[in-house]
Amino acid sequence: MAVETRVLDDDCVPISGWARTSPTLARVRRPRGSAEVAAALRAGDPRGALARGLGRAYGDAAQNAGGTVLDMTGLARILAFDAAAGLVVCEAGISLHRLMTALLPRGFFLPVTPATRYVTAGGAVAADVHGANHPGAGSFARHVVALDLLTPDGEVRTALPGTPLFDATTGGLGLTGIVLTVTLRLLSVETSLLSVDTERVRDLDELMARLAVAPPGREGAPPAYEIARIDPLARGAATGRAVLIRARHAPYAALPRRHPARRAPLAFRPVTLPAPPPYVPGGLLGRTALGLAGALRYGAAPRRSTGRLRPLSAVLHPLDALPHGNRLYGPGGFVPYRCAVPYGQEETLCRIVRRIAARRFPALPAVLTRFGDAGPGWLSYPLPGWSLGIDLPAGLPGLPAFLDALDEEVLGAGGRVQLAADSRVRPGAVAAMYPRLADFRALRAALDPGAVLRSDLSRRLAF
Repeated sequence: MAVETRVLDDDCVPISGWARTSPTLARVRRPRGSAEVAAALRAGDPRGALARGLGRAYGDAAQNAGGTVLDMTGLARILAFDAAAGLVVCEAGISLHRLMTALLPRGFFLPVTPATRYVTAGGAVAADVHGANHPGAGSFARHVVALDLLTPDGEVRTALPGTPLFDATTGGLGLTGIVLTVTLRLLSVETSLLSVDTERVRDLDELMARLAVAPPGREGAPPAYEIARIDPLARGAATGRAVLIRARHAPYAALPRRHPARRAPLAFRPVTLPAPPPYVPGGLLGRTALGLAGALRYGAAPRRSTGRLRPLSAVLHPLDALPHGNRLYGPGGFVPYRCAVPYGQEETLCRIVRRIAARRFPALPAVLTRFGDAGPGWLSYPLPGWSLGIDLPAGLPGLPAFLDALDEEVLGAGGRVQLAADSRVRPGAVAAMYPRLADFRALRAALDPGAVLRSDLSRRLAF
């Protein structure tokens, strides 16, 4: 019997990244199993096909103008769980949220999680996502034991760490094949709480000094997670002021005697606020309103607090507190800027922060984190150094030229921008940012000579 995918809409529908800019039209299909995924590839759409998860890629990496987009969220089962080995096997369309909900009560957590739980396992592989614990944990691929990958020739291949197919796929933005299943090594935890240290930092120089050396924990270990949220509208002597957060997984023994979590230490209860309205007035995110909000946020943070117990999601998943938070920037959306520069290039990093502050763009806090060793992914974003991210309203006067100038700063420092968040970097800059790009293109050409797998990003950057 012929296998057919379920078509969500016979006509093309608009699809955009989470930033809500540059939407394009595609035919969306929702396969319910691997056979339907293979059938969709065999159908041979002239504009190609591409897998898509929950749509949290900021830019155009999960769009395919005029072609087919496979909504993989119908493949969302946990196939196997081995508590003794600390391994889970899951289908690619399952969300990290569902994995956490299933695994935390059993004493396991994901070793790497980005700032949102609403990413699929396949999307986490395709973007090789990282978290605020990168120096110790690396990115997502470091904990992947095996991938089942449907390649454009119709074969299902098992990609293992240390092989070219694995290294091209982790961070490869879905262009080497369609991930069907992921085998992931988990992190053992005793509670669903973090022990959090928070402090206010007065300016950029003090922030860099604080971040230069991670303070030891009570057991002599550095913090597992470290995040600096910088007020982008602070200027003058306060430029770069930030709230610095350091956190560790809280052991059961650290819970106070009468703490309510002692009865259910592994309960997972993320807090969610009401969603913003579909239309947000421009003044709500204007410079004055955001400047006041930034001052209040900074002033409300403790000068210094240690050991406060907080739920995992409250610290690690700030993007999920407000559903549809991407509406905050209004109907025009926003432009995300994510860049990494190596250690030793702190002057460049500080110059970028100061340039952003000097323009006084209306924006929510910028996020600064540290990266450890780079992973194996040929197009993975992390490199040993610093990562800075900020979201800027689309349509700001002079924004494209300003971001191009930041790209030049990043390039000159030997850094890179994050492709999974991008929709505007110039193609000529990418080869300098990602030295293994030529290897990626060669492997992709061998795997997919007919260009079955395509995306708006692959066309824009000539992948």
